Amino acid sequence: MFKIADMGPLDVGDYSPGVCNIGPAEIGRRRMAGHLALAVSAAVLAGLVLIGAPHWTRLILVLPAAASASGYLQAWFHFCAGFGSRGVFNFGPLGTVHEVADPQAKARDRARSIQIGLGSLAIGAAVAVVAALLPI
Repeated sequence: MFKIADMGPLDVGDYSPGVCNIGPAEIGRRRMAGHLALAVSAAVLAGLVLIGAPHWTRLILVLPAAASASGYLQAWFHFCAGFGSRGVFNFGPLGTVHEVADPQAKARDRARSIQIGLGSLAIGAAVAVVAALLPI
């Protein structure tokens, strides 16, 4: 199984390697990041359309769209990619993290982090390509 270092006053039973490494406060933070990056994506697209920029310039949307997708995916999966990469988790107040001690659990967390990163990039790229192809 896995061991968790620094078992503080929280329910560490919610931690599941590669599946769930954040609680409600962190999930809300990821969802908010998704909302903000979505607003940036829409604003950038609107700005490019308004100034009559060439369609290929809309490919820049890959960045904010990928950031938005990352926020939403992390909230949906209850898994922070950054925490997974660092080998930590948090089910308590924002800013508090606890280290994952088991190497196998860390490996599963890193694998999930990579999946979320690649998925976010793929979604961002798809959004950018569709935006570049729009006839507006």
